[in-house]
Amino acid sequence: MQLDPAICSSARLARDRRFDGRFFTAVKTTGIFCRPICPARPPLEHNVTYFATAAEAANAGFRPCLRCRPDSAPGSPAWGLVSTTVQRALKLMRSEREAQSVEVLAMRLGVSSRYLRRLFGEHLGVSPLAVWQAERALFAFRLLRDTELPIADIAFEAGFNSLRRFNGVFKQIYQRTPSEVRRERAAGGVAGARGSRIRLYLDYRPPLDWSQLLAFLGARVLAGVEQVEGEVYQRSIALDQFRGVLRVTHQAEKSRLVVEVQGEGAGAALYLVNQRLRRLFDLDADTEEISAVLSRDPMLEKQLALSPGLRLPGAWDPFEYAIRAILGQQISVAAATTIAGRIVARYGESFVDDAGDEHWLFPTAQRLEGADFSDLGLTRARARTLREFVAATLEGRVNFAEPELDDWCRQITALPGIGDWTAHYIAMRGLSMPDAFPASDLGILQALGSGAEKAKPKQALARAENWRPWRAYGALLLWQSLKSGD
Repeated sequence: MQLDPAICSSARLARDRRFDGRFFTAVKTTGIFCRPICPARPPLEHNVTYFATAAEAANAGFRPCLRCRPDSAPGSPAWGLVSTTVQRALKLMRSEREAQSVEVLAMRLGVSSRYLRRLFGEHLGVSPLAVWQAERALFAFRLLRDTELPIADIAFEAGFNSLRRFNGVFKQIYQRTPSEVRRERAAGGVAGARGSRIRLYLDYRPPLDWSQLLAFLGARVLAGVEQVEGEVYQRSIALDQFRGVLRVTHQAEKSRLVVEVQGEGAGAALYLVNQRLRRLFDLDADTEEISAVLSRDPMLEKQLALSPGLRLPGAWDPFEYAIRAILGQQISVAAATTIAGRIVARYGESFVDDAGDEHWLFPTAQRLEGADFSDLGLTRARARTLREFVAATLEGRVNFAEPELDDWCRQITALPGIGDWTAHYIAMRGLSMPDAFPASDLGILQALGSGAEKAKPKQALARAENWRPWRAYGALLLWQSLKSGD
């Protein structure tokens, strides 16, 4: 990942938010690394060096700046430029709270541990362990500054099962102990969220079309589970033993989302909440790179001008979304959402929050084992497909753990009643695969057609070949063009 020093220099001197998270500036004279938007006086050019990721800077011996807080920087789009295997490894590392050994990680990816270490060295310049430690220490710093969770709880939530190990890694990166950071926060008068309601901040690189994201999700809200009111998104969640509700609002002036997690033991779910919401709202999208590729197509260029800050709406849980996608085959969004609501009412789990309000959780594969789905308004063939999908998930024949697009499509279409459209649509939204493309979608064919004549799937695939690796965003723009009348 080569950085252009001239571009980095111009961006940091201008404190350009568009470059936040794209690179980090390390100052040789102070041993500190900063975000491009750091409010401190800019150092002289001959005293700085640039790194593509916070993990690289920390691994090189620089400590994070306490003013601009690299822990709050948007996710690095540099990860998207590395090999597919490294991308899958990074996603697997972030999908679970606890650390995985390189050997286990390599086995899940189907490669040798030696090969995986070599890939990380070639593409990122650091080992898998160094990436994990840097990212978890940065996340722990955020919790130390923004919440009043006990330090032992923060260590556990950041993935460290040993408080001694957590203190050692944290001090190595920040050159401070967690207790010192907590005392500094108290001396500075920083108030942290406490009790059963904890607040997280999710930064992003602007622009972000929050209203359009909510409009898309709002048309598909699942009664009892999700809610969109005005500019607020809310849903019930279950992570391990935690049951609670999260509420997401937008602070456009600070380029961040504000997340309130409510429920007893909320601190034990924060790392996964952070990761899942970043994917749900596509906060780490490299919008400039995506626009640069898609704007080569005149039709998409016109739609991009109407949709600054385009994001690909994801899903909270891949299994939940796959069920909903299967329900949506050959019926309207509204009808599929209604049937999904019936599944929640019959097989879901309910709980009551601190205010006495009832919430529902989408049923897991385990709760749906043995369900027949026959009297929910489904055809017998669709009910059979759902049963087969649930069984395949429980047996491990369907793997949600970041498979490659082609592998995913092969395994899911092997099930009866699931075709290419469903496979790509689940990949696109349920798994956040940016190059998924449901070429047979009627909306896509209509948007690419001429007059009343729809395009053919082969024609759609041929045209979308020039949109790689961002075909999913191209599909989203085509759907939006139908609504805008263009």
